[in-house]
Amino acid sequence: MKALFDTNTILDLLLDRKPFSDPASYLIASVERSEINGYICATTVTTIYYILSKQLDKNRTEKHINTILSLFEIAPVNRSVLESALAAKFSDFEDAVIHESALHAGVEYIITRDIKGFKKAGIPAFSPMEFLSMLEALD
Repeated sequence: MKALFDTNTILDLLLDRKPFSDPASYLIASVERSEINGYICATTVTTIYYILSKQLDKNRTEKHINTILSLFEIAPVNRSVLESALAAKFSDFEDAVIHESALHAGVEYIITRDIKGFKKAGIPAFSPMEFLSMLEALD
């Protein structure tokens, strides 16, 4: 099962944003256990680095980035992804890039708290809680 984690879901865990950090933690633990093949968009890495560097020191920021890189596959962003994102009918370009990157990587699901941002997606988008419920139903 290939799932792309939106930037907000990763940040919920790293910044312990309650009440969102618990579902994010459970899902990322599923990635650690190889129950989910976790992906993040290449742009997510730079966004997370930027946001963390405003709140944490350089060493902690880099430690978090290294952990992310060890856990997740990176869905690439190239010219084709960017052109597809520009042509997509998304209201938010960043969401369009994430969606197109996920499509190019062959991802089956997007996990995000921004469900509205992905309503025109060709990939089903779930909130972390919804995705957890789906996983439990599969067991």
